[in-house]
Amino acid sequence: MFPLLLGLSVLEMGSGYVLEALEATYVDNPTLLVLVPVMIGMGGNLGAILSSRLSTRLHLGVLEFDLRDTVLWTNIIAILSLAATVFTLLALAAWVIGRFITGTPMALADLLIISLGSGMSLAVLAILLSIGATYVSYRLGLDPDDTTIPVVTNVADICGVLILSGFAILVL
Repeated sequence: MFPLLLGLSVLEMGSGYVLEALEATYVDNPTLLVLVPVMIGMGGNLGAILSSRLSTRLHLGVLEFDLRDTVLWTNIIAILSLAATVFTLLALAAWVIGRFITGTPMALADLLIISLGSGMSLAVLAILLSIGATYVSYRLGLDPDDTTIPVVTNVADICGVLILSGFAILVL
């Protein structure tokens, strides 16, 4: 476990480096700063929710790593629906907060594209990470309760910053 935690800690520092490298983009568009902490937190949370559900099903002996598993697809659809709702509301909240902070926030359409595009991309990544981490834990004989959530939340944190920054650069 120690090498895994050490590697994840190093990767976590990478997301801070990306934020620092793109500081000018965020300072020029302060409304984007509202998105950063929520984007980082929600990506990991979505992955943690699915990882917990998968771990529970694995311990109960009812998880099948099969594309025909309807319960797995129901969980995936629930995660995507939650992500669509949260990231739409996040764009609206950022726009309102941006009005108070700057007086002239970014265009709502731009915020919706950045928030929804990066949020849904992050949700898909979190889903893939959750399924992959649970499967690898199972194959290696590790308890997925101990491995999946730290892996998924750390990688989703890092990727959340990268994906948000990428969408912001594309839209702006």
